[in-house]
Amino acid sequence: MLTHLVEAQEKERQRIAWDVHDDTIQAMVAVDMRLQLLARKLPEEHREMVRQLDGAVRATISRLRNLVFRVRPPGIERQGLRDSLAAYLADTSTVGEIRYGLEREPGGDAAITIFRICQEALTNVRKHARASLTVLELSTVDRGFLVRVMDDGVGIPDLDQNTSHFGLIEMRERAVAVGGWCTVTAREGGGTVVEFWLPDVRP
Repeated sequence: MLTHLVEAQEKERQRIAWDVHDDTIQAMVAVDMRLQLLARKLPEEHREMVRQLDGAVRATISRLRNLVFRVRPPGIERQGLRDSLAAYLADTSTVGEIRYGLEREPGGDAAITIFRICQEALTNVRKHARASLTVLELSTVDRGFLVRVMDDGVGIPDLDQNTSHFGLIEMRERAVAVGGWCTVTAREGGGTVVEFWLPDVRP
């Protein structure tokens, strides 16, 4: 049941992302183009107002594209997991390093699951850790994908009691749904480590 719920959630995310991209964003782009044409035809005293409106429309387009990326990162299908993670780090202004040691690229479902768990872990780092550096480490272990998200932040006080408040349940459920596991532990020297493993089910 959990697996079906996760699959249904991802399908719904994909549908929403496509609808926003193909409908709302395209409509806003058309408005932006018309505003630029209008600005060229207006007297100079009215152009600044239209330029300001055009700037607001462009900012909205940017936010919508960011929303689409968060809901369903398109780079996973087109460019692969590593580039999607790098884009997410850049998009959220997270100072991070990616150590990518996978022997082969994860399949679509595995790549999405890895991205989602990393996304949740990075969200927690950004909101709570006050970290100066985050490291994403991906390797091939036991015919599967081992991922660590490590930060040098303040850590989680009373880790055993508080992990449920920092997204561990959702991360763990995603990993378990595909036959893996997920843990959150204190990092030696300060900070937190989110570690999870997913099986590589492809032949």
